[in-house]
Amino acid sequence: MATLTGVLSRPTSYAGWWSWVTTVDHKRIGILYGVTAFIFFLLGGVEALIMRVQLARPDQGIVAPELFNQLFTMHALTMIFLGVMPLGAAFFNFVVPLMIGARDVAFPRLNAFSYWVFLAGGLLLNWGWLAGASPAAGWFAYANLTDPAYSPDRGLDFYVLGLAVLGVSSTAAALNFIVTIINMRAPGMTLMRMPLFIWMTLVTMFLVITAFPVITVGLIELGFDRFFGTNFFDTTAGGDPLLWQHLFWVFGHPEVYILILPAMGIISEVLPTFSRKPLFGYPVVVLSGVIIGFMGWMVWSHHMFTVGLSAVATTVFTLTTMSISVPTGVKIFNWMGTMWGGAISFTTAMLFALGFISMFIVGGLSGVMHSIAPSDAQQQDTYFVVAHIHYVLFGGSFFALFSGIYYWFPKITGRLLNERLGKFHFWTTFAAFNITFFPMHIVGLEGMPRRVYTYSEGMGWDIGNLLSTVGAFLLAASTLAFIHNLFRSLRKGERAGNDPWDGRTLEWSIPSPPPIYNFAEIPRVHGRDPHWEAKYPEGKPVPAGGSNGHEEEDPYHPIAASRRGIHLPDLSYYPFIAAFGLFVASFGFVYDFGFRGIPYLAVIGLIIILIGAYGWALEPASEESSH
Repeated sequence: MATLTGVLSRPTSYAGWWSWVTTVDHKRIGILYGVTAFIFFLLGGVEALIMRVQLARPDQGIVAPELFNQLFTMHALTMIFLGVMPLGAAFFNFVVPLMIGARDVAFPRLNAFSYWVFLAGGLLLNWGWLAGASPAAGWFAYANLTDPAYSPDRGLDFYVLGLAVLGVSSTAAALNFIVTIINMRAPGMTLMRMPLFIWMTLVTMFLVITAFPVITVGLIELGFDRFFGTNFFDTTAGGDPLLWQHLFWVFGHPEVYILILPAMGIISEVLPTFSRKPLFGYPVVVLSGVIIGFMGWMVWSHHMFTVGLSAVATTVFTLTTMSISVPTGVKIFNWMGTMWGGAISFTTAMLFALGFISMFIVGGLSGVMHSIAPSDAQQQDTYFVVAHIHYVLFGGSFFALFSGIYYWFPKITGRLLNERLGKFHFWTTFAAFNITFFPMHIVGLEGMPRRVYTYSEGMGWDIGNLLSTVGAFLLAASTLAFIHNLFRSLRKGERAGNDPWDGRTLEWSIPSPPPIYNFAEIPRVHGRDPHWEAKYPEGKPVPAGGSNGHEEEDPYHPIAASRRGIHLPDLSYYPFIAAFGLFVASFGFVYDFGFRGIPYLAVIGLIIILIGAYGWALEPASEESSH
């Protein structure tokens, strides 16, 4: 083994594609998360377009029923676990150390490991498209649809293993960011001086480390049922299908806030910058975010009002679900207070932030309707619920994520996205989004069930479905406009400079893109908006200082750090090797490759994991000679 670690010598080149495979730099890992998640987002969009083509007119047979089941299952899984969550993780990785004045995250190799495990989980979840059997029981995978008798193919095996592996990635990342935020803030940055995005990240990370173990327990039980013939959810053998529902939704509703709290953090950074005002009611906004995280654990059974809960349980969960709208409303009023009287600049980032607020309010109002048990009994499993979740997750999370992309793209790349194309992207997205999803409220109230692959003529659903399909293709067109803007700006976008938005937080105090070491000197913080206060002491602007030669350096070259005596972690193969071993081992449960009862594919994967872990554990923190 020692010989092996010698053969796998430490990579030293910081250039080329291999440097991206071995990187442990939080900024590059953030870019990897963002690019990968956006590709998965496009895949989820294609799945949605195929479904909308099928539903555009009644009695169509463009897509077979089984394929339609796979499409709506994979669309939801892809958008939630491979789109929204990792796009949020891209911002966590790139922005969090910069905003708190740190040179990296607490555990750089663990950070790289979390990305490669995420990629492995995403590939596992989508492997069914190659194997001819994707999950088809819905993203919630209710028993007894998951029983081998009703889902005999391997689709749900990929579901179990893909989500379990993604849980490993999320938990590793969450622990890393909790330690980073608590231990690595710049001197003077107390908890109540942290930017709101950092606060929402911290709350989200605590939700991740407490919610994912719950779904992991459920996935282990489901895996045992499918792989080893146990009966956790089979009523004929003493199991209980409602056990899965409780486990899933105890995870599933905190998961909603895992998706939306980072979006709220992004909005809380964008609005003050483009209103040229501090965030109104900062302590209250922080408290409301913490309360949302806490109360997220008290509402899960509103997803189960129609399964036969007692009157007491139904009443309790009705009241808690209605109550959680209060801290959300507090945030909305604080955002409005931030803009009130401000010198507002309607940049693309600001427009998407305003779009988030308006669309999230619509989704929140329909959510309050679901909290009322008699109303929910009518709306349950109709397209009204589909409209609600898309107003929350697309009108909410994705609008905020686009706002964050336009806001931090200059810091990531050193170039500005084109504002004319950006505003075209916003207005077409805003219009197309409402054309797509608002009619679903109406067809849902008229009785159209969720997850049906066709419907009969004369049900009154024709126009609504046709509008939704037209809107979906308009959304696709607006996304193509964004992609064009992205590539155009990367090639010949306007140079951004350090601080194109006249920002308030520490990331705008350093070059764009940031040097490999982030800060030549760790800053000292004296208030909630440290960069703004440094620029405008007592309201008077300070002339911009010189560049100190930062812009002339290759921002990813370690020599720039060594000149200043700054320690940086070295590149490492081992996070990738360990994640690859986990990917290989997972197939040992899906495919019955074995010899004399030994599943050799799983054994090979375990050996690869051990090699990665062994090299990782013995790898020195740095090698001065490599600098």
